[in-house]
Amino acid sequence: MLESASTLTKLRARGVVIVRRAEDIIDLNYVGLVFATVFFVLSVTPSLLPRDWLFQGLISGINAALGYGVGCVLEWLFRLWVRPRLTKIPPPPTWVRYAVKSAILITAALSAALMLVQSARWQREITALMGMEGTTTPAYLRTGLLSLSVGMAVVAVYRTVREIIRFLARLLNQWVRVPRELAPAAGFLVLVVLAVTIFNGVASRAFFAVANSAFSVRNDHTSANAIQPVQPERSGSPASLAKWETLGYEGRWFVSHGPTASKISEVTGKPAREPIRAYVGLESAEADQEPAELAAAELERTGAFDRKVLVVVTTTGTGWVNGMAAAAVEYMYGGDSAIVASQYSYLPSVLSFLADRSKAATAGRAMFDAIYAHWSARPPQQRPKLLVYGESLGSQGSEAAFDGLADLRTKVDGALWVGPPNSNRLWEQFVSRRDPGSREVEPVYADGLVVRFASDSADLARPSTEWRPPRIAYLQHASDPIVWWSTDLIFSQPDWLSEPRGADVSSQMRWWPFVTFWQVAADLTNAQGVTDGHGHRYGSLVLDGWAAIAAPPDWTAAMSDRIRAEIEAAEDFERKTK
Repeated sequence: MLESASTLTKLRARGVVIVRRAEDIIDLNYVGLVFATVFFVLSVTPSLLPRDWLFQGLISGINAALGYGVGCVLEWLFRLWVRPRLTKIPPPPTWVRYAVKSAILITAALSAALMLVQSARWQREITALMGMEGTTTPAYLRTGLLSLSVGMAVVAVYRTVREIIRFLARLLNQWVRVPRELAPAAGFLVLVVLAVTIFNGVASRAFFAVANSAFSVRNDHTSANAIQPVQPERSGSPASLAKWETLGYEGRWFVSHGPTASKISEVTGKPAREPIRAYVGLESAEADQEPAELAAAELERTGAFDRKVLVVVTTTGTGWVNGMAAAAVEYMYGGDSAIVASQYSYLPSVLSFLADRSKAATAGRAMFDAIYAHWSARPPQQRPKLLVYGESLGSQGSEAAFDGLADLRTKVDGALWVGPPNSNRLWEQFVSRRDPGSREVEPVYADGLVVRFASDSADLARPSTEWRPPRIAYLQHASDPIVWWSTDLIFSQPDWLSEPRGADVSSQMRWWPFVTFWQVAADLTNAQGVTDGHGHRYGSLVLDGWAAIAAPPDWTAAMSDRIRAEIEAAEDFERKTK
């Protein structure tokens, strides 16, 4: 009997040892697991744009890892500050601890699975709002496995960093005689200082140098469908001051495409002129010449100041110009138009925004000032209409040319800005001072007297009050993350989520501190991955914008329909061949 009891005791002891060894292998922080589950659940709630399982898995995995880290910190603080004061409360039995941990594991797995099923429904709702095909629930469940893998990878990186800190702590204790109690904190401080110094110095410079070099290689390439123009009205032609090989990838595409005089006549049924497209690349100007002055000289050479309309475009980072916006003006005015643009960076807008957003502002102001000086030197009756255009980061650069609304209205005959970033100075002033009762996604400023905002063509006619020239219009979708992303989302709920939301934004989207900021930040990378009319895809709405701002006297709805069909076909060709 005693032998049996002894054997049973040994088996129990071995069982406890096995469990403890398994626990050591898994080495989970269960408070961290609770927070990881919460962060994961929040990450699969609706955001502005639909997500496939792959993209959602990456985002949710990072979110879960962040939650795990928060839980670990809180558990550490509890052990440090609270537990020593609870000495009178005995620790729970071993079986209770294991039961609680098992319950946490099961609850975490079930919660994640149930939320993924619900998230698949939400994703189908969002895709339906945007006229896209939705995901299936079984396919979307793959998000969980990918998130688990990503989360484990991030935690592994964290633990590697933790070991580095411990190593530094031992060195500091042995060689610098830092007290053992302070050594971990000192090791952490040393690592942070090194990381910040490297990132802000060598690493950041190296990253942007490599990025700049990589994108400059693409800039040197030429699309097989971009052919040097022969018309003197185009930059890059034999007669041009800006040589073909200096225009960059986007510049060469811009000047080699667009409607010709014969094509415009075919569409409009009226005589047409050859449109002027002037472009200056990063390498176009000589060492002692400013790019803006070269652009102005190119306009003088082509006779641009004698046309009916002149459009100054501030490009995105790589020098991209929206072909639909340019062609719309050229068709509207029968080719009696001139469009000028210049490149200020090799980097795409996102990287340009991070590396040096002031480049867009500096380039935008310099370009406009140079052209305005030539334009204003002419008698008023001999000047073309002067319009400005910018999309995304380009709108920010275009805005920078003006000190305020009064300065803008004094200098131009109209402005069209598309998908403006939330940090745009003039946009923010107009939206924050909107008329009481108007929504942030569809603001009304000063009763629509001068400035209007639109997500579709019908919005441009609202309110029904007079819209005085020169007219300024912003095109912005309620689902465009570029418009709505802001660091303010970290701590405060935006009006666009507290007010009745836009028609293509999920009714289930909610604001959470930090979470919404991260969700919308993730949406930035997919802003173009939706159908026209949603996200950062404005399509032929730019035609309606130009018609509302500066339509020619003979403008008709029938002409609008014909031009829309042509620019949409050209846009489709560009996407497939560029």
